[in-house]
Amino acid sequence: MRACSILRRRIHSSAQFVQRAQIFPDGPRLRSHPLARQYSTYPRPEPPTETSSFWITFTLLAVGGGAWIHHYLQPSEKPSDLPSRPRLSPHGQDPFLGIIDTLQTMPGEPAPGFIGNITSEQEAKLQELWILTLKVFGVPLDALEASSGATSEAAPPGPSQDKKKPAKRGWGLFGRSTEDDDNDSKSVSSASGITTSLSNLDVADGDDKYGQSKEFQQALESMKPEDIRTAFWNLVKHDNPDALLLRFLRARKWDVKKALVMMISTMRWRLQEMHVDDDIMANGEALALKQSQGSDPKEKKKGDDFLFQMRKGKSFLHGVDRAGRPICVVRVRLHKANEQDAEGLERFTVYTIETARLLLAPPVETATIVFDMTDFSIANMDYTPVKFMIKCFEANYPESLGAVLIHKAPWLFSSIWGIIKGWLDPVVAAKIHFTKNRHDLEKFIAPGQIMKELEGDEDWEYKYVELKEGENIKMEDTETRDRLIAERQELAKEIQDLTVEWLRASIKKETDASSAAKEKRSALIDQLRKQYWELDPYIRTRSLYDRLNIIQDHGKIQFYPDAEKGENKSASGDAE
Repeated sequence: MRACSILRRRIHSSAQFVQRAQIFPDGPRLRSHPLARQYSTYPRPEPPTETSSFWITFTLLAVGGGAWIHHYLQPSEKPSDLPSRPRLSPHGQDPFLGIIDTLQTMPGEPAPGFIGNITSEQEAKLQELWILTLKVFGVPLDALEASSGATSEAAPPGPSQDKKKPAKRGWGLFGRSTEDDDNDSKSVSSASGITTSLSNLDVADGDDKYGQSKEFQQALESMKPEDIRTAFWNLVKHDNPDALLLRFLRARKWDVKKALVMMISTMRWRLQEMHVDDDIMANGEALALKQSQGSDPKEKKKGDDFLFQMRKGKSFLHGVDRAGRPICVVRVRLHKANEQDAEGLERFTVYTIETARLLLAPPVETATIVFDMTDFSIANMDYTPVKFMIKCFEANYPESLGAVLIHKAPWLFSSIWGIIKGWLDPVVAAKIHFTKNRHDLEKFIAPGQIMKELEGDEDWEYKYVELKEGENIKMEDTETRDRLIAERQELAKEIQDLTVEWLRASIKKETDASSAAKEKRSALIDQLRKQYWELDPYIRTRSLYDRLNIIQDHGKIQFYPDAEKGENKSASGDAE
């Protein structure tokens, strides 16, 4: 609560954060936003004294012994807890081992509640969320209001319609006056409960772990509708916007109001706090290299910290598990809390998560994290980045985590895990599995896709490839960039218009019109997804995974490019 109170005061004390959300408003140059973390959720912990460190270590050793014995005597997980393997191609090959087109749907049955497998009730919830989302975007909904006029007349008056009650001077839609709040409440007419007044949305404190209700209010007060709309379409990237909304709905157990609060809070976090699209992904490793070569000590440290983690391979993306989910490997033994500051770690964490999103091929929407605990010691434990990572997946990247494998955890980690588990949402905690050896890993990852470092059969090791000269040359072509951005904005507008038509026809129960709107809308969404990859090299600096040829042109990805090189060499040898 205190953090949110400070957050509110800081937002209102500066007009700098009420700005237009545009990609590269200052041109193609690399730029850095100040990462003072004014909005940081977690206070910076003071370094412990030597005495307290001794007693913490002693307590962990004492308590951890019994917990370790209990954990390692537990039976192995049941097969029903494990992911199902995707269907093989007609030629009997794993579909994730070759070149993958992220714009096509991979073989495999989508899970319940995902695109392609939603019930009529879930589709109604999706439509509900779209109506509220469009309202936040400032999209005119006259057609919907006209369609639901009869229902709204019969609906009982809400608090804002009761003339006997004094109007509240709380937050209103986009920070407008009380009179405008009343008009807004009346304008969002309800069709069988589909819409509601934005000014009445709230999340109970007991169900608001990260204070997102206040962040939602602050977003409406400090951000223009266009800012939020742009932040949303920036987040979509090559994704399906319906899939994005469904993730927030599943995360909030299909409660539409809570899903909206969570989603808009995420927009604010991306745009105002972390600058995900206009800094972290736009500048990436290129900015870090430029900073590391500069003369400003503060900026130089930022660049050095970021590149240190990339070059050392503390965390990296490689391969897929049995369910086709991209794998992120975290080598915990390489982390020391005093080697980089919290801001640099947070930037690196978000950069890795966002890069992993580019590797998703429908119906796969989640990733797997392997925490390699080999040679772990107390010196490697650092609660600050753990808390940030938990917050990312629970608050800002919901339904993005498929599984977490804690591999070869020593007995002293058991008591640490007891602390961490208490911070986790039960849904996230249920996705965490402990693996002790290769046999345990093989339940989740095929033997040939487990690298030798983890005692698997894959002959692969991490090696950082430095930036290549001219790899970001397209980012200097501002004319093409601006043209592609304009095209994308027009596509987004057309999708919004067809979404309104789809919603209107559904409310009026015009089945044919609804189906026609859905079909046209789906075609436009496919165009939007394809168009992102045309825009991508003009707004995102190339990453390690571009240089490794994992991320390829036109939405193609290849998780094992080295394997193909080996096959080509073998074929050449046979020919000779």
